[in-house]
Amino acid sequence: MKKTVVINVVGLTKRLIGEHTPFIKSFLERGQTTYIEPVLPAVTCAVQSTYVTGKWPSDHGIVGNGWYFKDECEVKFWRQSNKLVEQPKIWDDLKEKYPNFTCANHFWWYNMYSNVDFSLTPRPNYLADGRKIPDVYSYPAELRDEMQSTLGTFPLFEFWGPKTTINSSKWIANAALLTDKKHNPDLTLIYLPHLDYNLQRYGLDFKIISKDLNEIDAVVKQLVQHYESLDARVILLSEYGITNVNKPIHLNRILRKEGYIAIREERGLELLDAGQSDAFAVADHQIAHVYCKNDKDIDKVATLIKAVEGVEKVLYGEDLKDYYIDHDRCGDIVVVADKDSWFTYYFWLDDAKAPDYARMVDIHKKPGYDPVEMMTDPKDKLVMAKVVGKLIKKKMGFRTVMDIIPIDATLIKGSHGRITEDVEDYPIFISNHSLGKKDQTISAIQVRDLIEDHLLN
Repeated sequence: MKKTVVINVVGLTKRLIGEHTPFIKSFLERGQTTYIEPVLPAVTCAVQSTYVTGKWPSDHGIVGNGWYFKDECEVKFWRQSNKLVEQPKIWDDLKEKYPNFTCANHFWWYNMYSNVDFSLTPRPNYLADGRKIPDVYSYPAELRDEMQSTLGTFPLFEFWGPKTTINSSKWIANAALLTDKKHNPDLTLIYLPHLDYNLQRYGLDFKIISKDLNEIDAVVKQLVQHYESLDARVILLSEYGITNVNKPIHLNRILRKEGYIAIREERGLELLDAGQSDAFAVADHQIAHVYCKNDKDIDKVATLIKAVEGVEKVLYGEDLKDYYIDHDRCGDIVVVADKDSWFTYYFWLDDAKAPDYARMVDIHKKPGYDPVEMMTDPKDKLVMAKVVGKLIKKKMGFRTVMDIIPIDATLIKGSHGRITEDVEDYPIFISNHSLGKKDQTISAIQVRDLIEDHLLN
């Protein structure tokens, strides 16, 4: 078996590789490259699950970064149990055939209670007083302590939120190197999220993102040089390409105005009552799952959404099979934005009645994905002073709400989730090993077998 590493450089596309990524450019030029046809939805959890199972969302059940859990009548995002992925993963198959095969997974999603030998994934401590303390979950359990005693506490607030930096990707890379030096797994999966941040904040503005490209290039260089020194086969790949957007679409507000959304009011603020709603949307970047309580409403709701400016596709019934997303977790309707648009989760009509979590980083309470969590209000010149004041209060033992996130979706300039028109915006697969007679473009379900080929042939 040949030692192999898969480095997931989030958001990396051919369009981004050039003067600001000299090492990745040289790796591409001396290796073999193919484009990956995007999965629908082209979002983290769905794509990663497709890559490691070799199956479509209709089979593995990961229809987005979150969905409506019909048995609980709740929308949940960013769940972590590997049991949610309903197909065997590449490491499951290889362990059956080769009992001595070992695998390490560093921060690919659904990385709890998996069959890998070494795993690390973000897992904050949620304390009784409301505080969120950075931490990770690991298998074996002592791996967590080894990593954080050597590398310091995982920089959670630099992994997501308005303070993201290269430090989170550096920490993950260094953890992978430590695991490799101690345990030498046959297959290693590494997730480097850094490009995800400013590409969503600012889009393809090279005056801004050139720094991010330089930073991730250095991290990739460190990893590749280590693994190649061990004669490993190295794969660089991505899950999706991020493209420019300028139009947020508030599907839930549209559904609310037509009487489909049920609202619960608490302390003068509004909450989405999904279980009581006749129809509501679970927004996830450029796609949204719309769930209807009654089948008789599906055609009517679909017709309503088709008329919304910025909507490109409205898929339901047999359409869902054509895109390999027909699964019980899927919405009754799947809505796809056009290239300039993306979907918010916003359901309130008056910002004064927005729920308290709307102005906070709270990925588990929001009934949809919210990229604005990476922003602070650019018009608020005192925002940093407010943050410092809140942190001082927190250190003094006072309960503090970090309500510094704006409710302004127009701040977001980049998104993903739809199938892009230009292959330059497709995810990419680059290897220092022969890909055989592969076409210029491969299907996402072929990635799993390509990884296995690197290990075995």
